[in-house]
Amino acid sequence: EMASAGDQAFDYGFLLGITEELQTSQALNEYLSCRSYVAGFCPSAADAEVFALLGRPPLLHHVHALRWYRHIAALQLGPETPPELWCGFASHWKRLLPPWSPPTGSEPPKLKLYNSLTRNKEVFVPQNGKRVLWYCCGPTVYDASHMGHARSYISFDILRRILMNYFRYDVFYCMNITDIDDKIIRRARQNYLLEQYRQKKPTASQILKDVLTSREPFQAKLAETTDPDKKQMLEKLDSAVSAALGPLQGAVESGTSDEVVTDQSEPVLLEEAKDLLSDWLDSQFGSQVTENSIFSLLPKYWEGEYHKDMEALNVLPPDVLTRVSEYVPEIVDFVKKIVDNGYGYESNGSVYFDTAKFDSSHNHSYAKLVPEAVGDQKALEEGEGDLSISADRLSEKRSQNDFALWKASKPGEPSWESPWGKGRPGWHIECSAMAGSILGESMDIHGGGFDLRFPHHDNELAQSEAYFENDHWVRYFLHTGHLTIAGCKMSKSLKNFITIKDALAKNTARQLRLAFLMHSWKDTLDYSNNTMESAIQYEKFLNEFFLNVKDILRTPTDITGQFEKWEAAEIDLNKSFYGKRSAVHEALCDNIDTRTALEEMRALVSHSNSYMASRKSARLMPNRTLLQTIAVYLTDMLKTFGAIEGTEAIGFPVGGNGESADLESTVMPYLRVLSDFREGVRKIAREQKVTDILKLCDSVRDETLPDLGVRLEDHEGLPTVMKLVDRETLLKEKEEKRKVLEEEKRRKKEDAARKKQEQEMAKLAKMKIPPSEMFRSELDKYSAFDDKGFPTHDSEGKEISKGQIKKLRKLYEVQEKLYNDYLQMSQNGS
Repeated sequence: EMASAGDQAFDYGFLLGITEELQTSQALNEYLSCRSYVAGFCPSAADAEVFALLGRPPLLHHVHALRWYRHIAALQLGPETPPELWCGFASHWKRLLPPWSPPTGSEPPKLKLYNSLTRNKEVFVPQNGKRVLWYCCGPTVYDASHMGHARSYISFDILRRILMNYFRYDVFYCMNITDIDDKIIRRARQNYLLEQYRQKKPTASQILKDVLTSREPFQAKLAETTDPDKKQMLEKLDSAVSAALGPLQGAVESGTSDEVVTDQSEPVLLEEAKDLLSDWLDSQFGSQVTENSIFSLLPKYWEGEYHKDMEALNVLPPDVLTRVSEYVPEIVDFVKKIVDNGYGYESNGSVYFDTAKFDSSHNHSYAKLVPEAVGDQKALEEGEGDLSISADRLSEKRSQNDFALWKASKPGEPSWESPWGKGRPGWHIECSAMAGSILGESMDIHGGGFDLRFPHHDNELAQSEAYFENDHWVRYFLHTGHLTIAGCKMSKSLKNFITIKDALAKNTARQLRLAFLMHSWKDTLDYSNNTMESAIQYEKFLNEFFLNVKDILRTPTDITGQFEKWEAAEIDLNKSFYGKRSAVHEALCDNIDTRTALEEMRALVSHSNSYMASRKSARLMPNRTLLQTIAVYLTDMLKTFGAIEGTEAIGFPVGGNGESADLESTVMPYLRVLSDFREGVRKIAREQKVTDILKLCDSVRDETLPDLGVRLEDHEGLPTVMKLVDRETLLKEKEEKRKVLEEEKRRKKEDAARKKQEQEMAKLAKMKIPPSEMFRSELDKYSAFDDKGFPTHDSEGKEISKGQIKKLRKLYEVQEKLYNDYLQMSQNGS
């Protein structure tokens, strides 16, 4: 046996006393038959001595001795081996291991992400192995979530799922809820004051007076507005108020009682004018709203609605959710350290960030994301908030580019204690303090909408790097693209938006997600009927493939029958499968290009469908294992994208709430019995030509089973295909089929009516021809006519035969009757 060099592996003394070579070989073989001789990696002294004793390889039937000899020879033979040993050895055994060349291989694609900090696709390298720290800007909760929110949160959910479930990163996802903000404060005050106004039950004349009063500053604002989109929105609102004012003004002027006016006109006017009244009431009484709870009820309600919307969209919840209202002490400490580091200053109870000081400091740079936007006062003012851009506030700053870290609270605003007096957090500081508290001095990914780049994210970067005194608070900044509605800009302030609930009333969460997957996450997405129809058709295309594969897999077979021989078609499809899978991987590595990935998946399904169709036309079963592998892969990818929930191995769930797998396994055996029985009945009915039974079988297929979520597909000469489909989908298909049939029926009816009309018109045109003229136009047949227009000679000048004259006479008489009928009709005026 082989052991470490210098060790005696076995007692070989008995071999030295054997002089016969054959006996030595035989004795060694018997000895080695019950011992291991490949345990080590280098020969011992015993191995070398016995090897020299033998001189040449043992005979072939001494298996154990020969195997041992080959191992020793392979380890010992080298350039210094005596030639005579080579010759003796080679004559019996020429099977030394040949040289091995490792494959060249290819460099696998690396994941690249479009980084807004460089405006390029950069190789993604997390700071700590596979651990990814990710912060995402959450919603400001003062109204219903809309499709603009969905654009960001579905897109980031897709990216997050792919990083976790495809690239296998350990993602720690943190998101904030902005529940302290100028918009929230203003909306909460307005809602409170308007509700107080309603509860006072003002008279009709008082409502009329207040609306007219509130309309004056509104119309002044309308006159000053230059933005065309905003002006159009304000004009539309003004027109609605004007239309609602008319009936109330007329009623008041005519002396109609307040009770009647209130019932008829007041609700309409209050609804149309609520924005005007709210603004006016806030300007008059907003400073008197001091109860902090008024400012917390509104965001709490809308945060709850937001979470419901995200759950309905199948968006994963964050690992950590932070609310501004819960982090005020941390925000105060964060601001204090920025001031201590020399990058902030106090002014009239507010604290501002000194952009010039920061930008001139070593290793710091202001506006990393959009440097060209520095000085954009409109963007800066929007970032500060409507309640923070008064002249006195703007005059507090050293530079117009500086922004608020802490705002001194005015009357009618919530407030918290701080070293600078009572106040509230600025908008940008909240994300820095909360993200810093959870993720530390540097994160791998920060995400948000494209319109947040400046000033929000640039200010976040500046104040965070001022706090941590570093230049890498964020390594990769990801920004989702805009969302338009049928080509128009979506804006809540312009009242041009669609809520998530409205969108889900029209399409399913999966269809919305597929629409997002079919577009680049960083580019503009147009939410329109065409966009959603493309997503619906893609879903239907995939679903039909899954249903067909599942039907094939249900076909009975024994355990060996499921493994069929591969022919050229299977080899070609498998090659396409691996090619498309590789293309999908490359697309996902390329900035998570789901659009290209879905197109590659579509191409794979098309190839698979062509393969199944060719096998079907040849009356052959497709390869079950290959189709199953493809279907499972596609299902897994859709699960990775968040487009499929549940544990089904193949396809979209049926029934919902995780019931799909159990439903299918439970129901299908019974459906198979029904399908086989129906097929047997149809066969007998066709043979005996019993059409009523055939109609009944068709009714079961077309009317009864779709209501139960079952589709049967009959194919001539092949077993009936059974598919479990969502009942709503089948009923929709049924309705579309009915409409198609009705349209076909209507078209056929119109065609028949048109054909009949054409025949009648042709008949009428023929009736108008006098019999004396009917043959005169046929000069290619006749050359002479009598005084009544009857032909006498053919085109060659020969007299027409008596037999021919007889036939022509009959035609003449028929036309004579038609012409007389026409004259009679004309006289009767019909």
